[in-house]
Amino acid sequence: MTHQTIAVLDFGSQYTQLIARRLRELSVYSEVFPFNTPAATILARHPVGLIFSGGPRSLSDRAAPRADTSLLSAGIPTLGICYGMQWMTDALGGRVEGASQREYGHALVRPTGPSRLLDGVGDELRVWASHGDHVVSAPVGFAVTATSDNAPVAAMEDAARGLYGLLFHPEVVHTERGLDVLKAFAHGVCGCAGDWTMRSFVDEAIERIRATAGSGRVACALSGGVDSTVVALLLRQAIGDRLTCIFVDNGVLRLDEAAQVRGRLVDKLHLPVEFVDASERFLAALAGVSDPEQKRKIIGKIFIDVFEERASQIGTFEFLAQGTLYPDVIESVSVVGPSAAIKSHHNVGGLPERMRFKLIEPVRALFKDEVREVGRELGLDDEFVWRQPFPGPGLAVRIVGEVTPERVAVLQRADAILIDEIRGHGWYRRLWQSFAVLLPIRSVGVMGDERTYEHTIAVRAVESLDGMTADWARLPADLLARISSRIVNEVKGINRVVYDISSKPPSTIEWE
Repeated sequence: MTHQTIAVLDFGSQYTQLIARRLRELSVYSEVFPFNTPAATILARHPVGLIFSGGPRSLSDRAAPRADTSLLSAGIPTLGICYGMQWMTDALGGRVEGASQREYGHALVRPTGPSRLLDGVGDELRVWASHGDHVVSAPVGFAVTATSDNAPVAAMEDAARGLYGLLFHPEVVHTERGLDVLKAFAHGVCGCAGDWTMRSFVDEAIERIRATAGSGRVACALSGGVDSTVVALLLRQAIGDRLTCIFVDNGVLRLDEAAQVRGRLVDKLHLPVEFVDASERFLAALAGVSDPEQKRKIIGKIFIDVFEERASQIGTFEFLAQGTLYPDVIESVSVVGPSAAIKSHHNVGGLPERMRFKLIEPVRALFKDEVREVGRELGLDDEFVWRQPFPGPGLAVRIVGEVTPERVAVLQRADAILIDEIRGHGWYRRLWQSFAVLLPIRSVGVMGDERTYEHTIAVRAVESLDGMTADWARLPADLLARISSRIVNEVKGINRVVYDISSKPPSTIEWE
């Protein structure tokens, strides 16, 4: 089945993924493309709508990104957001200038007349703004539909041509009625029927797997998290006993992870899992390495080697399946001009040419919370569905600096205490992620009557809807006190615990 699609062109905004995610909340399928994607490539996907994202550049910059202007005359409903609106204005003959006062953060927007996007939102709308330029005059044919104190054109539209612009971010939760504004565009202007559901995804994914795999056998890279577990369950429904899962212990997993995976996935779900303990191999390769990108690449390479070796020992497999998600794909693509790749993902970008596997990635088009919905559709209980995300490189990127067996052991114990307390106080489901980070910092302390000079643990706990933006969790003081006390008293080598109160952006959730 082909779903109605809205294509999102990325000009480098930190919120681009949010645009796509909010559309998915409206049951509208969306895909993100770099801003310089040729119009022919976009139009070949037959989108029912286009959205141009915001971006960090000014149109006055020589390197300011510009999309293919033929998209504006393609007859497809189009929405420009922030920089996207400014680029649209400039391309169509309007005027954009640097604002005398920039707008960052909350702003008040006042609708000024009939509008297909803003009708019904009230006389004043509290929105999230992020721009240093503004539209001085809209292009010919556009009506100004909203203003703010610092922006004479805060919204505009040319309904006859299906072109719309907003100088604020409706995709951000800080914008009141933002989802209603996007709904007015997606459902009202583009005519989307809302045919993107996780029930339809499950049926279609199973059929795609069968068509791809044919009569071949599939080896599934299984971590025990919700992503790879959902992939394994889809594969089992699609190809039955031609599936074998392989779990690799890389030495930087959480405390007793391998035993827990065996209990959850083999004993409860009856998945066919081969266990490989390669922890010594990984830790030997990580010795002396401090750079986080190098850690990721080392772990990714050795994982492929170990996986391939084990697969060749147990049979002949034509396909490798893994739980790549859509944010992994987007974050790994450098948008030329306004932004760079955030980080590399060990399961994005295909496989080394020497590998004989073909790749199957059933959830590559999904966001994390969509995968959780699929898990519920497949009958997974809360233990699986709500398990907090864990990075592919594991604790290696939660140990700032060199990874050693001793440092891994310290972090495993501290992290286990943290999660135990988070669960015990009823916060686990409320948080997107909660974890401990081992810092390469030693400080003076006192234990008993003795002076200590030990290491520091940073506690990270964030709340988020989708992991693309996140706010630090306001954990109760007594819970933080309990976590700190237990870690310092029960984990030898730690004498100080600090709490990370950084949000994403500007920080990322993980430290490395």
